[in-house]
Amino acid sequence: MPTRNSPQRTCLSIILAAGEGTRMKSSRSKVLHEVAGLSLVGHVAKAAQAAGSGDIALVVGRDAGAVKTEALRVAGHVETFEQIERLGTANAVLAAIGAITRGYDDIMVLFGDTPLITEDALGLARAKLAGGAAVVVMGFRTETPTGYGRLIEKDGQLVAIREERDASADERKIKFCNGGLLAIDGDLALSLIAPINNDNIKGEYYLTDIVEIASSRGLKVISLEVDETLVLGVNTRVELAACEQLWQQRRRKELMLGGVSMQAPETVFLSHDTEMESEITLEPNIVFGPGVYVSKGATIRAYSHIEGAHIGANAEIGPFARLRPGAELGEGSKVGNFCEVKKAKIGKGAKINHLTYIGDAEVGAKANIGAGTITCNYDGFNKFKTVIGEGAFIGSNSSLVAPVSIGAGAIIAAGSVITKNVPDDAIAFARARQSPAMGDAKAKRVLLASLKAAKKP
Repeated sequence: MPTRNSPQRTCLSIILAAGEGTRMKSSRSKVLHEVAGLSLVGHVAKAAQAAGSGDIALVVGRDAGAVKTEALRVAGHVETFEQIERLGTANAVLAAIGAITRGYDDIMVLFGDTPLITEDALGLARAKLAGGAAVVVMGFRTETPTGYGRLIEKDGQLVAIREERDASADERKIKFCNGGLLAIDGDLALSLIAPINNDNIKGEYYLTDIVEIASSRGLKVISLEVDETLVLGVNTRVELAACEQLWQQRRRKELMLGGVSMQAPETVFLSHDTEMESEITLEPNIVFGPGVYVSKGATIRAYSHIEGAHIGANAEIGPFARLRPGAELGEGSKVGNFCEVKKAKIGKGAKINHLTYIGDAEVGAKANIGAGTITCNYDGFNKFKTVIGEGAFIGSNSSLVAPVSIGAGAIIAAGSVITKNVPDDAIAFARARQSPAMGDAKAKRVLLASLKAAKKP
């Protein structure tokens, strides 16, 4: 077992996720609702793992299987424990006694509905344990403390957490409030939690009573002041939207400080896993779904929607472009206005400028795809691939019926429907021959006018 001062201290995170979440008015557990495309419990598990938690004990109730599956998707070493009766937070923690008794240096107690908690805040709490604290409680200061438990300190020591309904008039004036998240010395955890009783107005077992128990034994109990936003819980869809807004603001700021330019940051919406290099320009009203990586120097113009895509260095996207999963854009390539790319590799310097769909395809370097081009990749049952060679020129309003290959340097005449492979440097015409009939347009107009007149009463 690592020593107290060892950087290899073991850690168990107990995530409480058994609440009913009735105020969400939802058919699923509230911790499965998402912020930035990731579930609330996923955000918490991700932060815990990043802060060095080797194991996670997930205390579940409603939708236990789905909650476990989601936590496992985000973090490894997740074990679930069911809270049979809802008798308070201490009761919930003790549901995971099977994990606690294995022995850990640090135990963190987290909530599955606090998606804004960060790796840094959890790391600071663990550092306090390594420094000799028996219990570390996260707290925040607010001018509107009504409804929160109060942190009561004396001589630099946290001596109690008083729930508002149990607090005295003087205690209710305190503006330093309980954030709910805490860290406990693993060797002491069970001996501090087991004595907690339900002698309070609600008749529940409050984990917060651990503070008074530890203090009465002369153990070091301290508060860790954090920003209120880090410990915000989600109980309603209004609070869910507020957390989304705060998360987006925080991530936008991180990216801009890292060298990304945003003309209207409040209109750019990011996913939890959006990654960007420096010197990128983002115009207004852009939405990033999961799985997007943007390389240095790229420009993404207004009203574009991007998901599951890799955008190469100095590429240009939009405006009004849609990149779907599997889109891979090479260096200096361009996907312009009202274009859609799905499961396709676009080569270096290739251009897809307007009104085009490229799906299940490979487009070679410096190829030029004309307006209105479609890769016809689906026959109603199966999907097929289109390959366009380097330097090929595809004329406007062309349909490439997959599976088909267009050779390097080939030219496809505008309006063609290509159903067979085209060799390198060939010119392909695949359209009906134009046959002008002199004077027929005038006769046609006369006929149409007479038919229209005949309809009038």
